[in-house]
Amino acid sequence: MTRWTNGVDETSAVSPDITDETNALPADCFTDPEIWELEKETIFEDYWLYAGHANCIPEAGDYFTRTIGDRQVIVARDKEGEVRVFYNVCAHRGSKMVEETPMSDPDNMGRIQCPYHLWTYDLDGSLRSTPKSFEEASLNPDLDDDEVSGLDPDENGLLEVQTDNIGPLVFLNFSDDPPVSLDEQAGKMKTRLESLPLGEYEHARRYVSEVECNWKTFAGNYSECDHCQANHQDWIKGIQLDESELEVNDYHWVLHYTHEEDVEDELRIHDEHEAQFHYFWPNFTVNMYGTADGYGTYIIDPIDEERFQLIADYYFADPDLSEEEEEFVRTSRQLQEEDFELVERQYDGLRSGALAQAQLGPNEHTLHRFHRLVQEAYEA
Repeated sequence: MTRWTNGVDETSAVSPDITDETNALPADCFTDPEIWELEKETIFEDYWLYAGHANCIPEAGDYFTRTIGDRQVIVARDKEGEVRVFYNVCAHRGSKMVEETPMSDPDNMGRIQCPYHLWTYDLDGSLRSTPKSFEEASLNPDLDDDEVSGLDPDENGLLEVQTDNIGPLVFLNFSDDPPVSLDEQAGKMKTRLESLPLGEYEHARRYVSEVECNWKTFAGNYSECDHCQANHQDWIKGIQLDESELEVNDYHWVLHYTHEEDVEDELRIHDEHEAQFHYFWPNFTVNMYGTADGYGTYIIDPIDEERFQLIADYYFADPDLSEEEEEFVRTSRQLQEEDFELVERQYDGLRSGALAQAQLGPNEHTLHRFHRLVQEAYEA
């Protein structure tokens, strides 16, 4: 049952069975700043996170940056054509090296150079060169030049982050010993996405929005569609919600939406006559639309316990969109803005402190799975 903050009801752990009374996360998991600090260690360090799309950095030296929590990384293509990820931190004294560079506007560099003391690295992260002041002791009267030890290029190289990929989608993991591989975390989603020609599509649009609510609040909204009938009237006109399906896997879930009228084959990247919204734990979605020959990726990036940033990217065969494709993106953007209003209203209620623990409905089993994964991460 619902637990109120009334001095009597006590919260409990999320039950394994959605039909049990306490089937949702306690409300303070969404509002407590200490919980967000815990999540940075137990969720955003241990699990595979979306870094970006390889198509946006096609040439050697192309790069963009990605900020996740307190960490900023450089995602770059090396001279061998491999995509590598490094902390944006110089091995000398820890300076940030390159300025923030979004995936939608990547840059190119022959080498990675720190502007502070000009330590320079190859695209494989190894130390390439340092100024003379690190090779001789001309300003230190207590040392002779021959007493200066050389710097090993590998031991003084950049700190690399583990990467793996699903087609052109690049993922990273900050843990030295991840609890699961990307294959295990992605499960069926990996096979499904790799069967599609994702790499043949080009980045066409990006929208970045800052929203005033906890990231888990928005993740919950994207994990169910019980709210769609009342809040997405324009979108559901062409959807048969009663014939839709919510599929739950270990670390991802899929919302399958059947259209009332069949659409032409050339309007879909996949074969199924439906839309597929894949939610990949913890904060990434891949949307395969049923009425547009393209796909979208959404990153739900936490800023702190009260704010997140939604990064929405759209991919089409041609980045110069047709009028119909532009209209499709506008409709998608409308859905996002409708959802922003919903989750900010929900978060206002959570911050009031009145609710101690919510009660999920029987069709919110995808959201229940999300809440269970969050709790399991807290307990790990």
